[in-house]
Amino acid sequence: MQTSLPEALRSTRKGQRAEAILRSCVHCGFCNATCPTYRLLGDELDGPRGRIYLIKEMLEQEQVDEVAVTHLDRCLTCRACETTCPSGVAYGELLEIGRDYIHKQHRRDWFDAMRRSWLTRVVPVPGRFKRWVALGTLMKPLLSRRLRGQIPTLGRRRNSSPDEQPSSNNFTRKVLLLDGCVQRVTTPEVNEALETLLAARQVEVVRLPEEGCCGGLSLHLGNEVEARETIRKNLALVAGLIDEVEAIISTASGCGVTLKDYDRLLGDDDVDAALAGLFVKKVRDVGEYLWELGGDWHKRQDIHRVALHIPCTLQHGQRCGGYPMKLLDDAGYELVDVADADLCCGSAGTYSILQPDLAEELGTRKVAALMKDEPDVIATANVGCHAHIGSLATTPVLHWVTLLTLETAGSEA
Repeated sequence: MQTSLPEALRSTRKGQRAEAILRSCVHCGFCNATCPTYRLLGDELDGPRGRIYLIKEMLEQEQVDEVAVTHLDRCLTCRACETTCPSGVAYGELLEIGRDYIHKQHRRDWFDAMRRSWLTRVVPVPGRFKRWVALGTLMKPLLSRRLRGQIPTLGRRRNSSPDEQPSSNNFTRKVLLLDGCVQRVTTPEVNEALETLLAARQVEVVRLPEEGCCGGLSLHLGNEVEARETIRKNLALVAGLIDEVEAIISTASGCGVTLKDYDRLLGDDDVDAALAGLFVKKVRDVGEYLWELGGDWHKRQDIHRVALHIPCTLQHGQRCGGYPMKLLDDAGYELVDVADADLCCGSAGTYSILQPDLAEELGTRKVAALMKDEPDVIATANVGCHAHIGSLATTPVLHWVTLLTLETAGSEA
């Protein structure tokens, strides 16, 4: 693709990167075949190829119009197009550049601006988010069906005090387990289950009490400056621990895909670039780490057939979606076939809040595919997918890690 970006932009690192990505696109259109919004809406501008043209025109003309805003907002950032693209176009990175440009140059209407401000101020702060979820739960009888579905369920911790946490005098390894922000409020039982499994394998788990958002939320909203500030704060928190742990683990794939990108997001010229590089080398999705750890895992007595949903952030972003499937299969579960398993469920971080109509349509289709063969449970690997699918499905939804046990099949977890 030919480009003519303004010289002021081309002289920057971001402009040079945008130009390189734009020029790598050969207009083949293979990406549209795997784009959920293109398949749903049938509009060229709601597919990756069309959005690439919109970003190109916006950067070249140095102006933002409502057409570009509308269609870039509709993108899920699922990155299925990257998996399909024969030219290796880094579409997700280009979209970040485009959305950041919109954030800096475009004034949104008051309602959209209010929603985005609320998301930024509330969701990444567990204490605030928990209070809002509790309030929303009380208000559910007065809300519409859709709004009720957008309110997640408050999670319950099984271990109520530090004295009840799993312990061992024979730890031979140590990992840092990240709790995230939303996951800490809605599904804390996932990391508790993992900690129990790891302690039994002589792996010590340490946490960061002051940990906040990974930065992914700010990226979803196009605020690169805020994302970078969040990343630096997280790196400062982990700096004293990073040499002590063999891995940094996340059980939320939406967080993991951002964590693995810290070095790119900061850039080589950042003062924290070296620390970010070391951090990224140690980040593992929980599936990767458990597979590397090895050993036998077993199934729960009460669950046999599982419909596995691999989030986009795991299969297209981190490119390690096969590990949950391997581990559950080895544990003895029957994994049912799921049609269009590569397509997004519609959660996509803030998407289910900002694009509720599209999110519900995509979620309804995904749930129908997951429930078709009547599994005992639906399993997934990301807190957003967990909540979104759970709001639409009648089958129970769990994180796949909670399906693993150390006991032989036939005994209860």
